Amino acid sequence: QVQLVESGGGLMQTGASLRVSCAVSGLTFSGYTMGWFRQAPGKEREFVAAIRWSGGSTVYTDSVKGRFTISRDNAKNTVYLQMNSLKPEDTAVYFCASQPYSFRIGRAESEYEYWGQGTQVTVSS
Repeated sequence: QVQLVESGGGLMQTGASLRVSCAVSGLTFSGYTMGWFRQAPGKEREFVAAIRWSGGSTVYTDSVKGRFTISRDNAKNTVYLQMNSLKPEDTAVYFCASQPYSFRIGRAESEYEYWGQGTQVTVSS
């Protein structure tokens, strides 16, 4: 069935860069907006970034603007999150998720249908 598998997490130092990936199978990848969410210890899962099916439109939460870049490769059924200038506040489990067709890019968990299991990103100071 549908599977989303994140990879690329790790332990990083403040200011470092890291790219996490999400490989998708079991759905028509190019037909979905793809999003990244994260959940820090003891905190609510929050929206990070999303990219429309065409790759021509992206949305970011304010705390990562200018540091993170979401991209996708539809031929590889993969979505990426490039994280630069990492901060300890970025420490979280990062999840990718797919949103069914919509005119608007969703920011809410409820707008996404399929989810991966997450990859841990830890940023030390």
